[in-house]
Amino acid sequence: MPLTAIRYVRKMRGGAQAHLLEVDDGHWYVVKFRNNPQHRRILVNELAASALLGYLKIAVPETALIQIPASFLEANPEVHLTLGTRQVAVEPGWHFGSRYPGDPGRTAVYDFLPDSLLPKVANLDDFRAILVFDKWAANADGRQCVFYRAMLRQSEGAQPGFVARMIDHGFAFNGPNWDFPDSPLQGLYARRQVYEDVRSLDDFQPWLDQVRHFPEEVMDLAWKSIPPDWVEGEEFELEQVLERLFERRKRVPDLIAACREARANPFPNWK
Repeated sequence: MPLTAIRYVRKMRGGAQAHLLEVDDGHWYVVKFRNNPQHRRILVNELAASALLGYLKIAVPETALIQIPASFLEANPEVHLTLGTRQVAVEPGWHFGSRYPGDPGRTAVYDFLPDSLLPKVANLDDFRAILVFDKWAANADGRQCVFYRAMLRQSEGAQPGFVARMIDHGFAFNGPNWDFPDSPLQGLYARRQVYEDVRSLDDFQPWLDQVRHFPEEVMDLAWKSIPPDWVEGEEFELEQVLERLFERRKRVPDLIAACREARANPFPNWK
């Protein structure tokens, strides 16, 4: 279903200069614009990654194409980009949206939790899952995530707790470079507590097997989900990126094991 921005909320932090907008499906989205300062390829990476992550069932926000008409931009001059001292207009058209977890006026979202709360996050396993993806996709950024409170189903009934959502995949495929350099530090979350249960490669299952046997039709879906004007003139380059990604599947276990060679071993209990 086509989605259209209806209300400006605020500008978000980060190099892509995303904005939080209310959309006509009743939800709010962090929207990255096609002409963002980091390159339009960032949007391609985000949308392709969302298709791959959806198959792997990793905890990420729902994503959507968001239509921003010229009338919305005229009515909301706050929606613009800044390059140095210049304001740059956002182009009308389709942009990338990542759903915010609730009403921003009521739902508090955190990008940091104290050490005492981090082990209590309900889905810590997703930090291992997303590392498999980040190594496969050569995510050149450190792992980004947010936390928020939710009612969690437990044996004694629903209880409030923290949930993590993995965000910001614009630097998959090495961002706008569309290549696959590898480094032991790539893709790691800065808080090593989330990896304390890792004792071997077996702790990265079932995601390693899911990547190793990743279906070509999901790759094809990722390609078809991208608006043509986001890749105009670069169709061949994107096809090459996805082909190389498919070829990298069997390398992922070695890339994860190589993390132990980082300056500070993120897996202290892997003997």
